[in-house]
Amino acid sequence: MKLIRFIYTLYALIIFILLMFLAIPFVFASLAFGKDRSGDIIYKVCKVWAAIWYFFVGIRHQSIIEEAPDPNQQYIFIANHISYIDIPTTMLAMSQPYRVLGKEEMVHYPIFGWIYKQAVIPVNRDHGYGRSKSVRALNAALAKGISVFIFPEGTFNETSKPLKHFYDGAFRLAIQTNTPIKPLLFLDNHQRMHYDSIFSLTPGISRVVYLPAISTDGYTTKDVAALKEKVFALMEEGLKQYVNS
Repeated sequence: MKLIRFIYTLYALIIFILLMFLAIPFVFASLAFGKDRSGDIIYKVCKVWAAIWYFFVGIRHQSIIEEAPDPNQQYIFIANHISYIDIPTTMLAMSQPYRVLGKEEMVHYPIFGWIYKQAVIPVNRDHGYGRSKSVRALNAALAKGISVFIFPEGTFNETSKPLKHFYDGAFRLAIQTNTPIKPLLFLDNHQRMHYDSIFSLTPGISRVVYLPAISTDGYTTKDVAALKEKVFALMEEGLKQYVNS
């Protein structure tokens, strides 16, 4: 079984890289449309890339909609973070203009890092200047009517609990910009590829749950902890419900 999984993962990586090279001309072409329009085009290209890759590796994306996102409303989308597969899942889950807050270290990967840099708002959590620069970029996106996507856990959840501690950033930003939070649940990605190794990849289902949006009306910056706890409880209960069902 280990040999079969190794061969399958190697096949999946080859398909991923081939699709990446096919996407590069479209990414280059998008740069002619300016930064904002370019970002929208790149995300559409990446969504097609993710859908094709999922097809060839046998992963089936499925949406479970408790409350559909309003296409005319901008949100701060958040989700639990448990696998590298979260990246293509995010692309497939979104259907409106958005920007992802992502790890700065991903920028350093050859070729993929360049594409990543064109579309993602990178953050370096180890430096105050890097964090403040990312917050300004997120505020600029929201001011232009573009939603943002944040993993509030910051890094992979390597605990035995449904969720790990949330950072304040997404919730503070939501309150400051009066933007509703739209939580998503990624149910199966840790089974498709465990965070321990890329060679743990397996075919199967990848479900995304769209939970009800949470308004920030009436909240002030003093209420960041209360909002965070409310969203955490909703997502934790949802994960327990769906994973055990």
